[in-house]
Amino acid sequence: MALPTRRHRGLEQWTPWAGRSWDPFSDFQQLWDQMGRFFATTAPEVEAGTWRPLAETEETDDAYVVRAELPGFSRDDVQVEITGNELRISGEAKEEEHGKVLRQRTGKFMYHSTLPADADVDKVDGELVDGVLTVRVPKIEQSKSRRIALKG
Repeated sequence: MALPTRRHRGLEQWTPWAGRSWDPFSDFQQLWDQMGRFFATTAPEVEAGTWRPLAETEETDDAYVVRAELPGFSRDDVQVEITGNELRISGEAKEEEHGKVLRQRTGKFMYHSTLPADADVDKVDGELVDGVLTVRVPKIEQSKSRRIALKG
């Protein structure tokens, strides 16, 4: 029967980091790449050159309100759609001829937002006044709680 023999190990076998330095930036780069891959798979497809209008959201007691700045746009230039629980505002700004309203941007634009579960998507309304689009999504009326009398 052969007895186990002790083998000689060099320093690099005991310490895996011996002989090389730690680069914190490579770890950060790997994390950045992983985040980019995650967001690329979860973000909706957007065409190149598409811009996003300035927008704000607000929650009131009875509704969710989205306001987007669209200066110089008419109702025919803007589409508001709801698909499932997602609100999409899109359209296209074409080049204007001289003498018409000036716009800051041209090309296609898109804004999208996920609506909360208590949004009533059947009663959404919107208006475009003075270059500001306001979309109001009412909340579903919550059933009032009541106390149950116990017997016995």
